[in-house]
Amino acid sequence: MKKDLLTLGELSAKEIEWVLKRSSVLKKARKAKKNPQTLKGKTLAMVFEKPSTRTKASFDVAMYELGGHSLTLDSSSSQLGRGETYQDTGRVLSRFVHGIMLRTFAQKNLEQMAEGSSVPVINGLSDLYHPCQILTDLFTAAENGKNLKKGRIAYVGDGNNMANTWILAAKILGFELRIATPRGFETSKEMDTKGFKNIVLTNDPIEAVLEADVVNTDTWFSMGQEVSAEKRGLFEPYQVNRSLLKNAKKDAIVLHCLPAHRGEEITDGVMDGPQSRVFDEAENRLHVQKAILERLLK
Repeated sequence: MKKDLLTLGELSAKEIEWVLKRSSVLKKARKAKKNPQTLKGKTLAMVFEKPSTRTKASFDVAMYELGGHSLTLDSSSSQLGRGETYQDTGRVLSRFVHGIMLRTFAQKNLEQMAEGSSVPVINGLSDLYHPCQILTDLFTAAENGKNLKKGRIAYVGDGNNMANTWILAAKILGFELRIATPRGFETSKEMDTKGFKNIVLTNDPIEAVLEADVVNTDTWFSMGQEVSAEKRGLFEPYQVNRSLLKNAKKDAIVLHCLPAHRGEEITDGVMDGPQSRVFDEAENRLHVQKAILERLLK
């Protein structure tokens, strides 16, 4: 029976732990120039309705280095742009390939493609969830010695797909999560945290970051959103800067899924500073993507 990765909630704690451990093995293998050919003869269709740098590069290289192949489609070069349904696209593509990665807007697009597809569908990003990125952030935290069961992770900024998926991760793994967002920009209503004492939602960025092991942020203006001075003003207290970071643990690491708007949600001093693991995190997309592909396609 095929398994999709649409939200992160499809994975158990043991499955997430497997992905993280396998990512470490694959990272070491690449450094030793001994990439296993575990996906030889496999093909991944990558469908993009949103621009991409890290998602496209990491999935493309992952398939190549594991012995497989990838092909890229977007709405302008496929029949999705002419109104073909996601179900039908999934039905057709799954006759050709062994897996589908979709980077899209509405979560329902992924659900519909998965409904039509007979092969695994992977969420490369939607407006609601970003599971591949959160798995990467968990891996980056773990390789920096952070305890994913007893640690404290902070997220500061917009209550977007990153914040939503962090909530799912905290529910599954049980670590302490504190999310700080401005009023009116909280996480999605679908993210019910009642009964989860390890998850704190607040409007106070200092409360969120206090004694945190990991401090995470994202752009204030997601793709397709209006860039307004009013919103920028509301978000200014949530900037990850040296002053805010002083409230976290001295050995806390800073993450950002990129692209970053330097000087807005994060300062140069933090992003290029000693606590930043932003570019290690970006590289780790490749290793985690490999593990995800092995888990679902192999």
